[in-house]
Amino acid sequence: MPSEREKMVAGELYDPLDPQLVEERCRARLLCQALNGTREDDPEERARILAELLPHAGAGLWLQPPFYCDYGTNITLGEKVFFNFNCVVLDVAPVTIGSFVLFGPAVQLYTATHPLSAAERRKGLEGGKPIWIEDDVWVGGGAIVLPGVRIGRGAVIGAGSVVTKDVPAGVFAGGNPCRVLRELDA
Repeated sequence: MPSEREKMVAGELYDPLDPQLVEERCRARLLCQALNGTREDDPEERARILAELLPHAGAGLWLQPPFYCDYGTNITLGEKVFFNFNCVVLDVAPVTIGSFVLFGPAVQLYTATHPLSAAERRKGLEGGKPIWIEDDVWVGGGAIVLPGVRIGRGAVIGAGSVVTKDVPAGVFAGGNPCRVLRELDA
């Protein structure tokens, strides 16, 4: 029988109050708190905390605290990823981010979902759907990316957008809901 963690990462309904998951979220909260309290003049301490919080990060991660995530271990980052201030990644399902991706301030990536039925929600189970962001994407400040979305290589997401469905490669998309506004020059 799969563990609650295995169900969570697989996108099945799971119990978020499972002791293992509670412990892992607590660990991530403490690491985020420590990261968010680091000073600019102590890059070694920041690097140590980031390596523990985000063990699947490529070289050259640049993250401006504060930063928040549920687990950290479900986030995979390519090389030279930049997170500006106040980003949130709810990583109950895998979040896969390519190389040379830029996130403006207050970007939020949500993999967490809940049943639409009130009766199902009362059972206390939740789910998740992965997010994929391909190489060379820029996500503007305050944008929200919802569960199950893929953003194609080289796309630009306008500030304040709510990305509810996949965005193809090489386009500028914006709005609420986010939609393709034009193709970008290569």
